[in-house]
Amino acid sequence: MKRFDIPEYYRSPIISRVKTIRKELDPRKKDFLPTLLDFGSIKFYIARHFGFCYGVENAIEIAYRAIYENPGKRIFLLSQMIHNPGVNEDLLNHGLQFLQDTKGNQLIAWEELTPSDVVIIPAFGTTLEIMNRLTAIGLNIEQYDTTCPFVEKVWNRSEKLGQDGHTIIIHGKFNHEETRATFSHSSSTAPSLVVKDMEEATLLGDYILGKIDREVFDNRFGNRYSNGFNPANDLEKIGVVNQTTMLATETQEIADYLRSVMIQKHGEHAIREHIADTRDTLCYATNDNQSATYGLMEAPADLAIVVGGYNSSNTTHLVELLEQKFPTYFVKDEHELISGDAIHSFNIHTKEVEAFVNYMPSDIPVIAITSGASCPDAVVDRVIQKLLSLKGLHKSIDEVIASI
Repeated sequence: MKRFDIPEYYRSPIISRVKTIRKELDPRKKDFLPTLLDFGSIKFYIARHFGFCYGVENAIEIAYRAIYENPGKRIFLLSQMIHNPGVNEDLLNHGLQFLQDTKGNQLIAWEELTPSDVVIIPAFGTTLEIMNRLTAIGLNIEQYDTTCPFVEKVWNRSEKLGQDGHTIIIHGKFNHEETRATFSHSSSTAPSLVVKDMEEATLLGDYILGKIDREVFDNRFGNRYSNGFNPANDLEKIGVVNQTTMLATETQEIADYLRSVMIQKHGEHAIREHIADTRDTLCYATNDNQSATYGLMEAPADLAIVVGGYNSSNTTHLVELLEQKFPTYFVKDEHELISGDAIHSFNIHTKEVEAFVNYMPSDIPVIAITSGASCPDAVVDRVIQKLLSLKGLHKSIDEVIASI
């Protein structure tokens, strides 16, 4: 398996060793139960899978290669490389500049770019419109295109579905960079529509079955379908793909529900003519991280801590899962751990950072911990080490890891 050449400070003395041991014990990734690290004063259940996935490591490697290969040149990131503040800050400290924010608002005018500049396409990919604009300037956008191969897989599948006469239903957040890119690519070959969640999928099903009219449909989806979209005709034959950081279980639930709608409307005998099987587009890394989170929910923990960027979609979904079982705290790094009694946590519902006190048991706390796909293991390491410093280290790291 490829080992990526990324700065060593992204790696970690604890997590990397835990992951190596688990990989040796379970090379086929059949066991999704967490790893117990018992330090005496505090216990951690570490998720089986979390942190940088293939696409993220690939993107980071390419970004640093662009820096090293282009001394003296202006280097631009189309937008945030990944949704992690530490990673993006380090890239900015190396002199890179953002052309857009995460919502697609322009920070630096296209007119300021020249053919001699370097532009890095982020792991989320980008729209055809932006690709064409950059190419027209004379920029080589393929040289440092870090688009995740699993995102490209969704684009390729969407293209094939479109060629076969399907309308593309995208499960995603319409303003997310990846969904904007996927929508742009799929709209070039097929009618396309974005649904955010099961509630919207149900509304879509109601329209297909004639339970609501076009006005109700447009009120919900009017700004989220492709030009010329005609729901009366374009929802006869569909395929469901997703923003790869969405909950895979929810994507499958949406696909299964829409399949049942098509059976209700057209009959079981004709189902293959009306909805495609798109299970093969779900990202393996997102699936593994989410399966490991379900495994983590089986741990006898007092609370959970999720580490990652607050604007990270896949990290948010891990919080959604864990808060069903534990008091769950979402932190971007170790600095949110104020003391053994106080913590700052991002509320995914209000979108605000909140302060909590007495969040840990006074005796021996048991903490379930994981992170999003865009979070370096080193940051999780520092969160663990900060908690150890707050509670006192009764056993050495070597002693604890040797007992795995």
